Amino acid sequence: MTYWVLKAILTPVLRLLFKVKVDGKDKVPPQGAAILASNHLSFSDSIFLPLVLRRRITFVAKAEYFEDKKTAWFFRAVGQIPIKRGGGSASQRALDSAIEVLRDGGLFGIYPEGTRSPDVCLYKGHTGVARLALQSGAPVVAVAMVGTREAQPIGQVKPNFFSPIGIKFSKPMHFSKYAERADDPRVLRQITDEIMFELRALSGQDYVDRYAKRGEVVEEVGEARIGKLPLDSPVGASA
Repeated sequence: MTYWVLKAILTPVLRLLFKVKVDGKDKVPPQGAAILASNHLSFSDSIFLPLVLRRRITFVAKAEYFEDKKTAWFFRAVGQIPIKRGGGSASQRALDSAIEVLRDGGLFGIYPEGTRSPDVCLYKGHTGVARLALQSGAPVVAVAMVGTREAQPIGQVKPNFFSPIGIKFSKPMHFSKYAERADDPRVLRQITDEIMFELRALSGQDYVDRYAKRGEVVEEVGEARIGKLPLDSPVGASA
């Protein structure tokens, strides 16, 4: 209930404060399970994406976030659920949580890059999105967020109001022909790369063929990237 109340309040407010343009949202299945695989530029991606669709979108987050009453309400309100507890790796437990959402016919949101882009480029995708698609049988819709980094840069609490924001959706991608090879690393990489290629075409981002590192930031001078610095370094913190 909190999700829909917050959505009803924030949708007109954010449309007033930002210039939001949506392209292709009719390509998102109106019902049934589907995976929304998005690029990740800003914390606000998880705010704007749910607001432009009528269907609820669910993400997974660390269970610890739901143990603090000060933050639990917010994560639930924006459509996040805790990663299942139990044995196995955190990534497998996250996958199990996502499978439950999809088996119930829901929309599940995922950021294949694993973290926010340090420099607005599109980075190599992790194969979890491919595993999820093959194990659930759900189609994948690529979602390109454009302009959210400028609207709310990393580390900046107050957003830049009236910034233009674009959200673009691809046609659903189906991978059922690979169902019998769900554990083949080559198939998982091929599917993931196909999704990332679609994201690059939609977003217009430059592609970097390596994984983005959490907490990394890249300084830019014009078009040239001149170095990578951790966020907790004196120079990186001021960038």
